[in-house]
Amino acid sequence: MPKAKPKSKSRVLKGWAEIAAFLGQTASVVQRWHETGMPVTRTGRSVYASPEELTRWVGTEQGKSEPVHIASPGEDLVADLKQGLSYVREHKRRR
Repeated sequence: MPKAKPKSKSRVLKGWAEIAAFLGQTASVVQRWHETGMPVTRTGRSVYASPEELTRWVGTEQGKSEPVHIASPGEDLVADLKQGLSYVREHKRRR
């Protein structure tokens, strides 16, 4: 009988350095952001964060209404740029 495959877990960022690299900031900046509500779990001296939760938090932090996207390796950044420019153009028309 074949073994059941373990359910895939969402990737977890471990430590301030990994969280900071994901957000493109320094460790001191993300530690300050944590003090203002950034979703990070502390277990003793260790810290963990979910990329999905961080992305969601960055997009809603301080009432931002524009979409925020954090690039990952292998993404088509040109397509992302075109999408972002399209959003800005549409947003300007509505004003």
